[in-house]
Amino acid sequence: MGDRGTSNHSEVTDFILVGFRVCPELHILLFLLFLLVYAMILLGNVGMMTIIMTDPWLNTPMYFFLGNLSFIDLFYSSVIAPKAMINFWSESKSISFAGCLIQFFLFALFIVTEGFLLAAMAYDRFIAICNPLLYSVQMSTRLCIKLVTGSYCCGCISSVLQTGMTFTLSFCASCTIDHFYCDTRPLQRISCSDLFIYRMVSFSLSSIIIMPTIIVIIISYLYIVSTVLKIRSSEGRKKAFSTCSSHLGVMSVLYGAVFFMYLTPDRFPELSKVASLCYTLVTPMLNPLIYSLRNKDVKEALKKLLEKRNTIV
Repeated sequence: MGDRGTSNHSEVTDFILVGFRVCPELHILLFLLFLLVYAMILLGNVGMMTIIMTDPWLNTPMYFFLGNLSFIDLFYSSVIAPKAMINFWSESKSISFAGCLIQFFLFALFIVTEGFLLAAMAYDRFIAICNPLLYSVQMSTRLCIKLVTGSYCCGCISSVLQTGMTFTLSFCASCTIDHFYCDTRPLQRISCSDLFIYRMVSFSLSSIIIMPTIIVIIISYLYIVSTVLKIRSSEGRKKAFSTCSSHLGVMSVLYGAVFFMYLTPDRFPELSKVASLCYTLVTPMLNPLIYSLRNKDVKEALKKLLEKRNTIV
């Protein structure tokens, strides 16, 4: 163990991001794929935020949360995608110690914030369907701001703790990260420290973060399903379920990819990279599409915005 601890993290100035282990000819194809997906992320999420901010009819708690979801998706994908695209053309594929730390911190902040925000959105749907007469009272502007602010605070606290633990580890001489961004598991692989305590603390922290959000989501939807099944008309049931289907779709993609990523054995790094793609790029790309294509209010607001723009032109 003494030899493993000789290389301290303070001596590290750069890391190497290996990225995807494919032949060089495929780098151009992957670059174009990343560019297309990132362009759709920018267009979809900026468009969604613009629609929500400009249409007064969308000034409701549901769209307030959705606007913040688009903001989070836009920024955490922007933490990952540009650097990954640059590395497709770079010979060194290096990232500085400070750059890796900042990337790790920002990604952890936004991904955890999104988990808490999705829980808040589930609670919002629970109130809207189970207590519709009290919705405007219970889901006040003040409560919505508190829920969003609390989500960001929880994300920030979690990110500070996780980043502090990870970047006080000692790293081996190679400093080669077998991933396309700085993430927990790839950094653990190149650590020279004893990881037992780190993993225990990290697991406990992850449980404290993930379990409450999942419990809130599950309980909210159990009440929602119970309430909807009591609605006598099939049209009423269909309308109630349609307001939740988009949210369920978003949660399924995000949590499914995260669980797959962290339940996949660490000896399959390429599989982990594919799973990481789902929640770093695919989910932020799909979220605006899911909410816009399945939401009449958003489609109507988009139509009005386009008509207004054509009139000005």
